[in-house]
Amino acid sequence: MSAHISLPHIVLQGPTANVKFTSSAQQGASIRLPMRNREDHVAFLQRKFNSEWERSERDFVVSHAVRQGVYLQFKSSPGFDLKIQSLEDMRSKKIRLCNVRKVSEPIVDRATGTEEDKEVVYATVFVANEKRQFFLNKFNQYATQDLESGNPKNGDLINGIDDLQKAIAQSFWLDDTDLLPGETSQWCEVWLSSDTPEVETRFVALLGRLQILHREGRIRFPERTVKLIYANNAQLETLTLHSDDIAEFRRAKETAKFWVEQSNREQSEWVQDFVNRIVVDRESLHSICILDTGINNGHPMLQLVLDHTDCHSYDQNWGVHDHQGHGTLMAGLAAFGNIEQYLEDTDTIEVLHVLESVKILPPPPHQNNPELWGDITSQAISRAEIQAPLRNRIICMAVTSLDNRDRGRPSSWSGKLDQVCSGSEDGNKRLMIVSAGNYSSDDIRQIGNYPSNQQNDSIHDPAQAWNVVSVGAYTQLTNVTDPTLRGHAPIADVNQLSPFTTTSYSWDPKWPIKPEVVFEGGNAVVDSSGFVSECNDLSLVSTFYQPRLRHFESFRMTSAATSQAAHFAAKIQVKYPNYWAETIRALMIHSAEWPDQLKRQFASDDSKGQIANVLRVGGYGVPNLDRAINCASNSLTLVSQAEMQPYEISIEHRNGKRQKNYKTKDMHFYNLPWPTEELMRLGATPVQMRITLSYFIEPGPGEVGWKDRYRYPSHLLRFDLNSPEETQDEFLRRINAAVRDEENGHPGTSSAADHWVIGSQNRDKGSIHSDIWNGTAVDLAASNMIAVFPRIGWWRERTHLGKMESPTRYALIVSIRTPEQGVDIYTPVSQMVSPLVPVGIRTEV
Repeated sequence: MSAHISLPHIVLQGPTANVKFTSSAQQGASIRLPMRNREDHVAFLQRKFNSEWERSERDFVVSHAVRQGVYLQFKSSPGFDLKIQSLEDMRSKKIRLCNVRKVSEPIVDRATGTEEDKEVVYATVFVANEKRQFFLNKFNQYATQDLESGNPKNGDLINGIDDLQKAIAQSFWLDDTDLLPGETSQWCEVWLSSDTPEVETRFVALLGRLQILHREGRIRFPERTVKLIYANNAQLETLTLHSDDIAEFRRAKETAKFWVEQSNREQSEWVQDFVNRIVVDRESLHSICILDTGINNGHPMLQLVLDHTDCHSYDQNWGVHDHQGHGTLMAGLAAFGNIEQYLEDTDTIEVLHVLESVKILPPPPHQNNPELWGDITSQAISRAEIQAPLRNRIICMAVTSLDNRDRGRPSSWSGKLDQVCSGSEDGNKRLMIVSAGNYSSDDIRQIGNYPSNQQNDSIHDPAQAWNVVSVGAYTQLTNVTDPTLRGHAPIADVNQLSPFTTTSYSWDPKWPIKPEVVFEGGNAVVDSSGFVSECNDLSLVSTFYQPRLRHFESFRMTSAATSQAAHFAAKIQVKYPNYWAETIRALMIHSAEWPDQLKRQFASDDSKGQIANVLRVGGYGVPNLDRAINCASNSLTLVSQAEMQPYEISIEHRNGKRQKNYKTKDMHFYNLPWPTEELMRLGATPVQMRITLSYFIEPGPGEVGWKDRYRYPSHLLRFDLNSPEETQDEFLRRINAAVRDEENGHPGTSSAADHWVIGSQNRDKGSIHSDIWNGTAVDLAASNMIAVFPRIGWWRERTHLGKMESPTRYALIVSIRTPEQGVDIYTPVSQMVSPLVPVGIRTEV
């Protein structure tokens, strides 16, 4: 466990200038190595290698193990690297790199006596008996041979090794060390070093001989097979003595099945413990308003976060109770997030937001007229706002249409949501979280045609709304323990798209990127005949609406993902109560990243065309709360909330006549406070910058313009960044025709297109735009000018509606991330913005 300093965002007071507007090679980081005394260092490593090898062989004799090699753990010096690729022999496959762990460890400076956390790299390597001389030969070459440069041969490898030892069970443990089993057995994942059936068969036979309980299923990845075993620490240690095929150990995740299949008496005990640890701010001005089937606030876990006065209904004849259960399931995750995490520990549960409920789905025999869904939603929100007008409210809705005929085109329902969020009717802008919708086939077995069906099943109405955060689903749940599902396999692999979600893959590219983010939505299983089943193992756990029967119920699909997204947004809102709805929305997207597995599932390379495929199924990825709310010394986030006027009416006199001219007006220019000196010192080190621009559009008036994206939004905003070679004057003249003249026209420069991951063709959709800039620190040092400027919308084109000179506001988020090399980019930027450096909060991570 290591210390982490959490620093707040750096808030800018606005753009550097408001300018009149008229539209118009990365290098790899060098390896960090300590200086060594060549003779002493090689003698130490030779001695350690031989002693640890012999210690391993003695253990084999004592345990009667029949092994073809040994496991060794190599360690880097604190703050330095290991040349990982040189620790294995890919040709013979007799020397295999099993795993690499990076651990932050407290290191005492001998000169000053102060303690500082530094990263240490551990690599576990399998070395076959016949390859024992492989490393000894490299040590000898290091000691006796020089390169043309005069440096010792194998110097990058040998200088990087600070120590080595016989591997133990902890050498294979890739989870938090607190989860490593002790004397009590736990369900654990064993990651074998091959995906061949022969290796699995051999390992299962070993489990039988050692009498270690295991599950029949497996998950296969390239060069890995994952098995589930029930073992304590001693048994894990024994496995490392008897098997040549182990790569990793991880703690298996508890599933909803564990909680929902207990008796209600057992569930009640868990709930009581949970309730005893809850600390709720009942007077909080931050809330999540859930539009659904109602919520049962009599549930012991919910009664502290949902007051009866905050339970409403669109129609008073329906009552406010939950007649079906879905709303109460939504409430559990919206209030607490990952409930299983809290059930498994003993920490205090702090909840700094409250819930509100508005029932918009009627109990039988009542029914809603489909044409009124937009109105129903709007009126439902008004119910909550009238009751508690001072609250900062996040609206959460996982109710969508059953069909997918819109395919990105605005509907009356989605248009109403855009209107509600924009505040065009009452000036009150709102943050709304909406589910993307679930795969709509009546036959669940069709989910098995994965992922092509998910790509072709469109986001459901109203999630195509431009201003809402639409939430899709991915999954990390792949562990099936239910004995009745023996022989079943999860449809999605870990960190891939959930089989329940819908996407905008089939949409015309002109429409917004949907969903914007994905959260955990669960998984399904399929047997050898293709029969698909849902199961508790691959679901989340939430609150059941009839606690007299049971307190917990399994929960999955995009509804579960959406309630988690609302909880995530509430965390940001509580931390930064003065942030606008546009800003919280921006931070959710800005903090998101694609899991490698999800990215590889839909992109064969990193070209912008392939990245477009990933965007259309997984949005910008999975949001990270720490990145959304905190900075660190080696990373910073700049936040600007500003207002501009996109268009203006100017009066010109031509041929003696007075004439109105309708044109663009403002461009905001940012010359950002930048850690130039620190970046220059990093030189060719790869760094990353991200820019996100978020604003709300007012939807076009009437169906006449809704099939054309250029007539649906009231206005559009864009951002651009100067390329490293551009001066301020060149940058402004490139993007802004208003600053050019006869002598100083277009400068002939271009944007830094090669640095962007997503690219303007992909990111300039909808009303939120986010992109990632990759390059060297020295290039980033010269790339600190950003322009925010308007594009055409109906405010300008339909002047008779009187919105031509309307202002708009936006949030601009800019962040820099650098490798952890003790560099501090936060402090100098903070001091440029304010002489008072924010005090960091020390947390344990």
